[in-house]
Amino acid sequence: MTLMQESAVHGIYDDGAYLRRNPTWHAEDSPWKARQIEKILRRNGLAPRSIAEVGCGAGEILVQLQKAFPNSDYFGFEISPQAFSLCRERESSRIHFQLKDLLAEEAGYFDVLLAIDVLEHIDDYLGFLKNLKDKARFKIFHIPLDLSLQTLFRVGPILKQREVVGHLHYFFKDTALATLKYCGYEVIDSFYTPAAIEGARLSLGARILKLPRKFLFNVNADATVRILGGYSLLVLAR
Repeated sequence: MTLMQESAVHGIYDDGAYLRRNPTWHAEDSPWKARQIEKILRRNGLAPRSIAEVGCGAGEILVQLQKAFPNSDYFGFEISPQAFSLCRERESSRIHFQLKDLLAEEAGYFDVLLAIDVLEHIDDYLGFLKNLKDKARFKIFHIPLDLSLQTLFRVGPILKQREVVGHLHYFFKDTALATLKYCGYEVIDSFYTPAAIEGARLSLGARILKLPRKFLFNVNADATVRILGGYSLLVLAR
């Protein structure tokens, strides 16, 4: 049993539960996520010919990225049959989806590999990261920073993330970067992404904290994220 398959067996991704709780598989957030990915690629002078995504969900991120990099070829890998049925509708001559575990197959080697909001779902996330290293020259990780002062005091948001979207591990910036370095990655670039400010669907709590987060972030980004949360970390590594 492979790492990703093992996670699915103990999770909610292959029995229809995740789809019932998240019927769009978060496709509405994909244009925003694709813009963050485009930003980190362009500011590091990368124009990849091949882009793969592990745990591609509904596949909409790759669809959106093709608008920015129309000459690239795209490959999405998904282990959930329900998500695969959604992404198959988005296939084109340059966008290809496969219902398979990227780590278990000879899937090829890519210029860039995306793991967008995936790491926190994987049972053995350290083993997952170590095995992912040889699949592409560059890797882009998007990691929710669920740990903050306000989530530690309130507790509820963390438990909700676990119940509704299946987060098993919780990070803040320093532990996320330290984890990647421990697994042998060289971090090239990283920046915060304002998930709880610019996201497509904001909870009531996120809407209340939107202005304080935005204002204080401009004053001291690290302190704001540690105290109020609401941000994720985008990392380019190799």
